[in-house]
Amino acid sequence: MEVATATEASAPAASGGAARQNHPFPWLDAAISEPYYFLHLLAFFSYFAARSAALSADDGGELHDRLLRREIQAVLVFLVLFVVKIVKEETWETFLADSLLYAKGLLLAVTLIIDYWLTLGYFLGFVVIYAVAQQPPYDGLGHSSHLTPLQLESLLTAEPTSRFWLVEFRTSFSATCIQASSVLPELSNIYSNKNISFGIIDLGHFPNAAAKFGISMWDHLPTYILFDKATEVARFPEVTSESKVSVPKVTKKLLCQHFDLDRRLIEYLST
Repeated sequence: MEVATATEASAPAASGGAARQNHPFPWLDAAISEPYYFLHLLAFFSYFAARSAALSADDGGELHDRLLRREIQAVLVFLVLFVVKIVKEETWETFLADSLLYAKGLLLAVTLIIDYWLTLGYFLGFVVIYAVAQQPPYDGLGHSSHLTPLQLESLLTAEPTSRFWLVEFRTSFSATCIQASSVLPELSNIYSNKNISFGIIDLGHFPNAAAKFGISMWDHLPTYILFDKATEVARFPEVTSESKVSVPKVTKKLLCQHFDLDRRLIEYLST
């Protein structure tokens, strides 16, 4: 029953990812097909209608000059933040989430010039979008596999095909998990071999498994655990003796260093 549930849950994401990769403009397909991006797109484009209506009611032309100055300032600020994020962020999901956050803040600042009630309307609109739509996670798997807890236990104990398994425990409703969702698949493309395999378990489908692996559903996600057969040899983030967790931003470089993936790859290639 558990295996069937996991397979059914992961099938739509896999088929959707394959269809999007075959689309000639995948970013356009995502903007239209994903409610999270589509609703934001509608909100931003609606500004032009609100702007046109406000300027048509402005007889003196003073609003036009003030609004144009504020719009230029907002665009310049956004471009600076955009460039900084391109340089600093490693995952596309984090880059999009931060860019949308900045764009929403700047849009609210611009609408203050037009009307406070318009600003309030946009603010409430963004709250509604946050409530009804969720940023989609990375839909590729690389050389990783969606697993159930029972499947993982079987792989680790019953004649394991790989000595090491690096497993990500995540949920689909966590913004942190969504923004880090491309890290493990991309690592698997580089480091997957007969000695180490990569897997993903969605604790949203199997919440009881969190306690089994010592994971808090509130502040430990995503959690990455490296197994040597059935033995845990390392995890990220590490839990201190005071049961507090310090969680830096998940990146490929951080996980590579934490789990010493380069050394394990070299050892495999030298055998």
